[in-house]
Amino acid sequence: MNLEKKMEAILIKRKKLNLNDDYGIQKSWDEIIEVLSENEENTINYLENCNKEDLYWISEVFEDLAESLQSKELINCLRKLDEKYPDLEMTNDIDIAESYIE
Repeated sequence: MNLEKKMEAILIKRKKLNLNDDYGIQKSWDEIIEVLSENEENTINYLENCNKEDLYWISEVFEDLAESLQSKELINCLRKLDEKYPDLEMTNDIDIAESYIE
């Protein structure tokens, strides 16, 4: 299964969870991080072509993803997406994610 299909399945599940389902949310986050950590180049391509709503949900794990990938290219990609979708208010999340890169 390709990255897009995997992410689509995970995000469909994540969007259905309510705020009280801490275990389900954490499980979804872990799955997102696992899939997006497999290949940095594929992940950046995926994020660059991601729709706004999906990007919003993925932004929940920017810090963990940055820590996993240790990639300046990822941060650059996220900064461009932040400019593209300023109403998602991801700047602070990206700043924190950047701090996780050694």
